[in-house]
Amino acid sequence: MIHHVVLFKFKTGTTDEQIHQLADALVVLKDKMSGVTHYVWGSSVSIEHLEKGYTHGFIMTFTDAASRDTYAPHPLHKELIGQFVDPICDNGLVFDIEE
Repeated sequence: MIHHVVLFKFKTGTTDEQIHQLADALVVLKDKMSGVTHYVWGSSVSIEHLEKGYTHGFIMTFTDAASRDTYAPHPLHKELIGQFVDPICDNGLVFDIEE
């Protein structure tokens, strides 16, 4: 299994509605991609407060590296980034963990 962890820092002025639109688009993308076994989205609830400006993120779990490798360059993924991430994201962090 591959756990695909993505964290977001949003640009100043990003609205809650824009963040919700991104979250909704990710759910749709998850449902269209094969090999996804689990998906969770949310804002940080850490009590350590070490987020360094990253306020939201998701974890998408893939059955294997091949499924993740298909997801990353997939046209639907690229479209989502262009439409929902790039306009509002100041910085992002991607970290994959193999189980």
